[in-house]
Amino acid sequence: MLTVEETIGVTEAARVPGQRNEQLPDSAVRYAEERHWDVFPGTWLEAAEGRERCSCGADDCALPGAHPSRPDWSTQATGSGVGARRMWSKQPRSSILLPTGRTFDAIEVSESAGFLALARMERMELTLGPVTCAPNRRMYFFVLPGAAVKVPDLVRRLGWIPSSLDLVTRGEGHYVAAPPTRIGGRGAVQWARRPTPANRWLPDAEELISALAYACGREAADARASRTT
Repeated sequence: MLTVEETIGVTEAARVPGQRNEQLPDSAVRYAEERHWDVFPGTWLEAAEGRERCSCGADDCALPGAHPSRPDWSTQATGSGVGARRMWSKQPRSSILLPTGRTFDAIEVSESAGFLALARMERMELTLGPVTCAPNRRMYFFVLPGAAVKVPDLVRRLGWIPSSLDLVTRGEGHYVAAPPTRIGGRGAVQWARRPTPANRWLPDAEELISALAYACGREAADARASRTT
């Protein structure tokens, strides 16, 4: 069975959150202190009438328990471990959100395309950054900032029409949810490639876009074929 989990050892000086049994406040502090990522607390899940609902109160919330709780979230984000501890002390169940466009951008694809691309990248022996897998079957590849600007042109150079691919870049003004944030009753965000000392230096989007575009293009072709049969 193919495993996409990073297996390089993590030293005590560079520990990062695991995928299970981690408390949200501790994980947020570690992201800030050990990875130097900005973090900010989002909404959380509350038990109501026998089910979990988002603290925002919306019955039709698209990302229950995993979106910003206030409009000025970008100014709230901090890269300080002390600041993170203080914010999560107010509501320890708050989701962990990471603003993109600062220390990293994220390339978002479907889970099926993401795992296909990961297998292709491994064969190509590419150096990857962290990759998350969300319970809504979306994957996020962390790359150097600036990807949101350059990716559309890179996709065109490869012969694809950007709008034809299920490939989204998240840069300035956006965010991603970090493990172990839970999204509704679907489960928790997990690492497909966890942060390690080996991937502290992120790849440029140009290094990964060929494999990602290929996987998304293949998925789009399969979807078209299924509609015609």
